Amino acid sequence: MPQVSSSAIARVRYDNQRRELTVVFRSGRVYVYADVPEETYAALLAADSKGAFFNAAIRDVFPTRRQR
Repeated sequence: MPQVSSSAIARVRYDNQRRELTVVFRSGRVYVYADVPEETYAALLAADSKGAFFNAAIRDVFPTRRQR
């Protein structure tokens, strides 16, 4: 699971087959976002501010379940 440079997000993983984005926050909480297009994942990785992109384009946009 790749680490990212972010004050809020520690690691992310994308499952192409399931179209699921797993986000591990620095707090230790883990959330899985469903039906995320691969382009959105790529844009998250490319964003200057991962947290700002996450808040604008992923959080509260895609169905979510908490793993931890």
